[in-house]
Amino acid sequence: MKGIDSVASIIKRGNSYRAQISLYSFGRHKKLTKTFSTKKEARLWSLEMELAKGEGKELAHRTTTFANFFENWIYLVKINDVKETTFQNYIRTLGIIKNLFQDIQLKDLNDIVVQKKIDEYAKSHSRKTTHEVLLKIKTALRDAYARGYITNDFAHLVKTRGEDPPKRNKALSITDFKKLRSHVLSHPEEEFNLLVLLALETGMRRGELLAIRPENLFEYGVEVRHSISPTSDDTSLKTQNAKRDVSINKEVYDLIRKIPVKDTGYIFNSSGFKQSELLNQLLKELDIKKTTFHGLRDTHASFLFAQDIDIAYVSKRLGHINIQTTQNYYLELMPEKKHRQDADALKLLNTL
Repeated sequence: MKGIDSVASIIKRGNSYRAQISLYSFGRHKKLTKTFSTKKEARLWSLEMELAKGEGKELAHRTTTFANFFENWIYLVKINDVKETTFQNYIRTLGIIKNLFQDIQLKDLNDIVVQKKIDEYAKSHSRKTTHEVLLKIKTALRDAYARGYITNDFAHLVKTRGEDPPKRNKALSITDFKKLRSHVLSHPEEEFNLLVLLALETGMRRGELLAIRPENLFEYGVEVRHSISPTSDDTSLKTQNAKRDVSINKEVYDLIRKIPVKDTGYIFNSSGFKQSELLNQLLKELDIKKTTFHGLRDTHASFLFAQDIDIAYVSKRLGHINIQTTQNYYLELMPEKKHRQDADALKLLNTL
């Protein structure tokens, strides 16, 4: 056992009480201290710490900052547990934690402290982004508890709050969808136009489109087997379900076949991963409402729903894990479809 038996000391300092216990770890003596407003609280904390020492808890690590613990944790544990792209997300989260928690030590963490920090982060970030950060923090906290670095398993008490800002990658209306598709079809000499066309025709993710090689084309469709990213050399797909074959019509197939293959072996040029910027320029020229490149994927899905295509087929075509994922992402129909269904619903109710 790394802890040593000792009696905690409680010292009155003005109107407060400071409790202190001794620790022994790796040949060095350390002390844990905490201040309370009453002597009773100080005694209860001291007893809790002594009991934890008796159970072999690694209390000496409690003075480590959470930021340092998280950094060590991702480089010693998570680096071997997750794919490269996910690990890069953990590294980005490390920067967020360093900024939020700074010098806060493990011993000073509880659900209230973490909740305040998450709420602070949520003020300038979307609910989805905040939730993704919190999930990584919770996983780290549970690991710290399992190792005895913190004495309470409070991670489940921390919640994601706040509201999502307006969705940036909104699906285009059917009118704008047809307008954009007609334009890129009539100007195939621009390679980017064909990338947009294929996004509209397949609903493939940007990374999946940029990873297409000649051998991935078949009559008439695309084998989705890889995805490239601006932040990682890992070309594996997001999930196992993302591996799929997506059909396309002959006209689109013939146009894609004519694109010169790049030195990298890919059909499309990654263009510094600035596809959304190029798309914004194109949409502005066509007087079409702004959306992101991922919005083209949403447009494809929404168009299929508007034509009453079975959701199971749409889910498989998009490469979702299950139908529930498809429903969660694409509950909103295109405006024209919604208006028509509103009219149908009111007409039906009037017949009652």
